[in-house]
Order: sequence, then C-alpha cells, then structure tokens
Amino acid sequence: METLTREQLAERLAALHSASLELIKDIDIDSLLKRIAELACEQVDARYAAVGVLNEHNQLEKFIPIGMEPSDIARMAHPPQGLGLIGELMHSRQTIRIPDITADPRSAGFPDHHPVMTSFLGVPIRYGELQLGQIYLTDKTTAPEFSLDDQLVIETLAAYAAVAIFNASLYRKLTFREQTLTRRNENMALLNELSSTLVASMDIDQILNRGLTHVMEYLKLEAGEVYLKLEDGKTLQMILHRGDVYQQIGAKSEIQIGQGIIGRTASENQSILLDLDSTAHLSRDELKNMLLRPELLNTNLKQIASFPLTGRSGVVGVLIVGVSEVDSLDELDTQFISAIGSWIGMVIENVRLNVQQRRLAVLEERERIGMDLHDGVIQDIYAVGLTLEHARLLLQENPQQVGRRIEQAINDLNNTIRDIRAYILDLRPRKLHEENLMDGLRRLISEFRANTLIEVNMRGPSKGDLKLRNDQAIALFHICQEALANIAKHARASHVNVALWSTPGRVLLEVSDDGGGFDLSKVKMSIGHGLANMQTRARSAGGDVEFTSEPGSGTTILTWVPVDQEA
Repeated sequence: METLTREQLAERLAALHSASLELIKDIDIDSLLKRIAELACEQVDARYAAVGVLNEHNQLEKFIPIGMEPSDIARMAHPPQGLGLIGELMHSRQTIRIPDITADPRSAGFPDHHPVMTSFLGVPIRYGELQLGQIYLTDKTTAPEFSLDDQLVIETLAAYAAVAIFNASLYRKLTFREQTLTRRNENMALLNELSSTLVASMDIDQILNRGLTHVMEYLKLEAGEVYLKLEDGKTLQMILHRGDVYQQIGAKSEIQIGQGIIGRTASENQSILLDLDSTAHLSRDELKNMLLRPELLNTNLKQIASFPLTGRSGVVGVLIVGVSEVDSLDELDTQFISAIGSWIGMVIENVRLNVQQRRLAVLEERERIGMDLHDGVIQDIYAVGLTLEHARLLLQENPQQVGRRIEQAINDLNNTIRDIRAYILDLRPRKLHEENLMDGLRRLISEFRANTLIEVNMRGPSKGDLKLRNDQAIALFHICQEALANIAKHARASHVNVALWSTPGRVLLEVSDDGGGFDLSKVKMSIGHGLANMQTRARSAGGDVEFTSEPGSGTTILTWVPVDQEA
C-alpha cells in the first residue's frame, strides 16, 4: 500500500483546504452534496463516491452518487435503503475502511444491476454531536484498497463538509421559514379582506360566491362546491358549484350527514383529503361509495379536499374543492381554507340568526299591536256599540236621553279615531328626505299634534346645523318618533316638551311628557319593544339613551350622540 511522505500529505491537505473553502460558499444542498462527492473522488482516486444526508429522524434523506451512469442508476430496483455498511456508517461515529466489501459480515450485498464494488472507505459527517451524513467511497483505482492517508484526507474533507452542509441546511430552513411567514402574512391579509367583505353582506348566496371565488383564485383551484345543512339537521344540499372540470364533484345534490366524504366532513367536523393521481389506484366504484362522481378519474384533478364550514354552534355546511396542480395542498393551504371555512360558517350563522331575530321582532310587534287593539280600540268600539244599543231601547221611552246617548257615542268614536291615528303614526315609516334634523322633527311634531291633539313645545337651534353625520341625524329622528308614538298610545299626556341642543362633543335630544309614567323595573327591554329600539338606535350611532319615569310623574327620554368638533 502506498504511503505518503509527510510533505506529500501536507500538500494534499493544503490543496484540500483550498478546494473545501469553496464548499462553504455553496448554499444549494443538492449541488453541494454533488461537489463533496466529486472532491472526495479526486482526493483519493476512487471510482465511485456518494454522499448521504440524514433527516431529523436519523433516516437517509438524500443520496447523491458519483461514477455511475444515470441509465445504470435507473435500472436498479431501488435506491439505497440504509442497510449493510451504509446503515452501519449511519449509526457510527468512526470511519469504516475495509479492503473487500463482499467479505465483510456487515455487508448486505448489492441490489440487481448494481456494479460490483470491492474496497470501501466510509466517513461520517458530524457537526459537533450531530450526525449530518456520510461520505462513501469505493474501488480505489491506483491501489487495491484505501490507505490510512486516504482516510485522513477524507476525514478532513468531512469536517469541511459538515460546516458547509450545516450552513446550507440552516439557510434552507431560514428560507423556508421566510417563505412560510410571507405566505402566512399573505393569507392573513386575504382573510382580513375577505372577512371585511363577508360581514358587509346579509345575502348568503353572495357570501358563498365571494368566499369560494377567493379560495379558488388564490390557490388556483380547478373546481369548488358548497353544501349547506338543511333545517332538518340531517341533510346537506349543494348550493353552489364553480369550475368547468365537471358539472359536479359530489355524486348527489343532497347528501345525508355521515355518508360519503362530504357527509363525513360534516359529521366529524374534520377536513378530508383524497388523492386522485395514479399512485392512489382508486376505482370508479370506490368513488361511488364515497358519493363522488366516478368521472372525476377522467379529469386532470389530482386531489379532492373537503372542509367543514363551522359556526359557533357547529357545522353549518361543507366546502369541497378540486386541485389540478402537480403539488397538492400543503399544510398552510389547508389551514388557510379551514380558516375561510370558519369565517364563512360564522357569517352564515350570523345572517340566519339576524333573520330569526327580525322574524321574532315582527312576531312580538304583531302580538303587541294585537293586544293593544284588543284592549284599547276594539273595547272602545264595543262600548260605543253598547251605548247605541241602549239608545235604541230608550227611543220610545225617553227621546231626550237618546240624543245624549248618541252624542256620547259620537265623542267616543272620535276618541277611537284618534287612537287609530296614533297607531298609524307609529307604524308608518318616516325618513329624513332633504330636510335637516330640526325640520324633520318639526314635521314629525306637527303630524303628532294633528293626530293626538296633545300640546307640544319644541326648542332647538334655528339653523339646525349640529355637525351630525347622516346616520346620527336619522337615529335621533327615529328615537323622537318612537318616543312620540309611545306617548300617543300609553302616556295619556296633555303636554309634551321636545328639546334639541349641543354641548362640546355631543348633541342631545330630550322628549318629556306629563303623562302617567311607568315603573322602569317592570318594563321588558326585549326585541321589538319601543324602549329597546331607542336604545339600539342610540348605541348604533355611538351614543346612548337614558329613561326617567315613575308612575304618576311623567316620562323623560334623554338621548346623546357624539360629534366631531373639527368637522
């Protein structure tokens, strides 16, 4: 075996040092591993070389061979699997150097079509206590086996390689994290934009269209569908389909919860991913059993992904998409779609709750009006009928008294007509047209005075310039309308005061009457109730309302809204 002199070894190590410094500059892991293998071959005159890199689970992640033709590599049954001497070196801290691979008991042999190799030199690549990979060398061309000097040279190369691989891996991780952070920021920006768009709509069809469009355009998806849960709580119905791949992804327009991929997504509240590429080996019958169209196998779709649309009370529907890109959905993509699914689910739930709330408000208002009509107007009309009946009986006995009875009935009917006008005043919608707030309040009070014959005193700025936003002026107008309607129906007042004025940062409206008043502690502040309506309007305009009343002492309603003094 050839032995180098000290001067020759020093020259080789110096040359290796110069060559290895170039490795540190290479941050692409694949080209770096190839360069290490080539440099190792050159340094010890090896016919074949390879560099293997381990993953975080200490398994062979990459294996870059040098010396074999690509056609020879393609003919082999499988790449190295970490067995035999390769596996031994993967778990060793020491170099392995042997003259004949086939004679070593640790050898696992070669796969079919693998070239026969004899001498072997394997050196672990370690960065401190961390095992990064290995350098494998076989068949020294200038001697029967590798020498101790060869071992020293490759161990030195392995030390340089460890630093270069560690730096390249670190750079790759930093790049991946930066890309991940960039994608997360993009996803968050899109989610923020989408959430602002969704909450501004009360139309479920529009919400679903916008949500599905955002998902498909951003992720370049080929097809998408939305199924919503019906009122029976057991069935999902397809509401929306987008994409030209096929007219439908699901096999049915209505799917029972728990059946197929779509039904399971709803019942389990978990996303489901299904690969459709050639490696999945799915049959048409299997797709039928999953309640998916078998014709999907004839399209360019690579993956089907199903996501629950989840609100606060549970799943309200399912979003299913088709992916045609070579790269399937990754973890960030699925997190992004899941987040959009949650947004859509919550918005749909809010819309439905809002519709139910409005229905409840209408029902409560109908019930209130019915009770008021029954207890008030209908009873008054019934009393008039009794008066006229009594007048008919007295027609022969006491004609003079009949006249008084008829006059009493006429007065009672006039009072009833005023009560009906008060109801009409409360129910008829009013708006500020081209008026300012003061003019609108004057018109409102004029109608109130004509319909109720109640005296009203009004105070306020002559010009009506109070620096109010339009929504604030409308809120104060409707609060005054509600207050006057309550007075007409319930207060039995003879005088009403309405005052509008401003202070630094606020505009205030006060409506007070000298009627019978009421006990605030016994009033139900529920949907559709006049006081609750006033409170909602005031707070939606950024202000608030205060009620003051006692039985027999009248009622005062004080409302304020904020104003911008710089406006």
